[in-house]
Amino acid sequence: MSKLQHEFYNRNVVEVAKDLLGKKLICDNFQGIITETEAYRGYDDEASHAFRGITKRSEIMFGSAGYTYVYIIYGMHHCLNIVTEGVGQAGAVLIRGIKSSNLHLDGPGKTCRYLGITKEHNGINLIQSDYMYLTEGIKNPKYLTTSRIGIKKATEKLWRFVIN
Repeated sequence: MSKLQHEFYNRNVVEVAKDLLGKKLICDNFQGIITETEAYRGYDDEASHAFRGITKRSEIMFGSAGYTYVYIIYGMHHCLNIVTEGVGQAGAVLIRGIKSSNLHLDGPGKTCRYLGITKEHNGINLIQSDYMYLTEGIKNPKYLTTSRIGIKKATEKLWRFVIN
């Protein structure tokens, strides 16, 4: 299978979040299907790290689409995101769940812990990397749309998507 290309990621973050459902994530020797995502956008999303503009933490979200953005929450859990949108327009999709043949990783911290993803994985180019990348997987999976989890701002945005 061929890797997803820049054009896939270089679109509206909400659309990419939906379209990532069912895609296959390859990370080192692991392969799994993305089952849950959340979209975060900069300019109109108070829950986004990029809402207040470019900072050292959020600058990758304003860069080229198709890169990983990894950060830590609660001082202990890593979260894997995929940068979307055009350069200068912040957007990233949080990968909340992945399923392989014998394993269902539900939650971004659990997913990163199992895959060994740390801040060292921040900034991986998913188009060029042979260590971590995405390919096609399940075509047109059915999914639910809900509000995002674990945030206090912009809770009205129904930007969480889960394969049912």
